[in-house]
Amino acid sequence: MPNDPLHLTRDLDANKLLGRDPLALLIGMVLDQQVPMERAFKSPYDLLIRMSPASPAKRLDASEIASYDPERMSAIFSESPALHRFPGSMAERVQAVCAIIASKYNGKADALWKTAKTGDELIQRLSDLPGFGPQKAKIFAALLAKQLGIRPDGWKQATDPYGQDGTYISVADVSSPEAFAKVKETKKAMKAAQQAK
Repeated sequence: MPNDPLHLTRDLDANKLLGRDPLALLIGMVLDQQVPMERAFKSPYDLLIRMSPASPAKRLDASEIASYDPERMSAIFSESPALHRFPGSMAERVQAVCAIIASKYNGKADALWKTAKTGDELIQRLSDLPGFGPQKAKIFAALLAKQLGIRPDGWKQATDPYGQDGTYISVADVSSPEAFAKVKETKKAMKAAQQAK
């Protein structure tokens, strides 16, 4: 992971966390559903603060999240402002994803993508996570390729159309504040087109 912040939210501290903590980035993608993109990707930072308010850790811990009391985790997600539109179900989903990271990848989220030999293998691993359908898996794999340089063999074909160059169609393309605005505009236009059908 780079030390440079990503640009997936409008909050610098949240962006810095996404840039240094693979699990935070993965959790942001888990939450990127039925809420604005920037809210989804800011929530891992808020989760970190809420789990250890006295002395916030520098990173999220998959084992700690997975073993956290489910009712307390749901309460953390529900605390105002809620970390998601559906705090209870998304708290459960985040814990389920963290349980897989803890048991299968030794608690290291980036082991999921760094050890994938091909783009298809990476897509399959992501698709096996709770809440990751084929489209979300492709978008996240494209984000890893475009912004973090994680490019296993065949990644571009495996992530099509999200891996294409020069597009502004998903979070994978948010590489700057300007790109953030372009992606938001594109998403708004696509939503309007769908509603018009």
